[in-house]
Amino acid sequence: MEWSSSGRRARPRGMVRDEVLLLVRLEQRQKPEALMRRIEVEGEDGGTVVFVTNHLRRSAATVAAVYRGRWQIELLLKALKQTLRIKTFPGTSANAVLIQIWTAWSAMLLVRCLQMRSRHGWNLSNLAALLRQQLFVYRDFERWLDHLSEPPPQPPGAEPLAFEWI
Repeated sequence: MEWSSSGRRARPRGMVRDEVLLLVRLEQRQKPEALMRRIEVEGEDGGTVVFVTNHLRRSAATVAAVYRGRWQIELLLKALKQTLRIKTFPGTSANAVLIQIWTAWSAMLLVRCLQMRSRHGWNLSNLAALLRQQLFVYRDFERWLDHLSEPPPQPPGAEPLAFEWI
């Protein structure tokens, strides 16, 4: 379906095209194989995004919103895997996977908060890598975020060992 300003249906905001596709095998021209729907919407960058789906009853705007939401979830999982280096989930039950995702998401939010509090223009992946290196060093993270070149302070009562060479 194409919308026009003079047509009886008003064009929803951001919609370019809503078409129903009929898939037919060449050997069996009489019997349709499947119905699919092709929805074309305007993207945020000015281009167009095309969705092909079998959801025929929902409005085109609803289908586009669902696919955009799914894409945001994919981007979140990609960021979690890349930044926190999660390759697989050890637990496979639904509860175990939820716990692992919530834990990773909480860690990602903490790293993002540190990134936003820093005066230095950190890239999120670089900050996560440096945090991994500095995790077991006693230091003030807020000071460390802005003064990378300073060595970590000596913990109270820790003095270097003196060796006598014979």
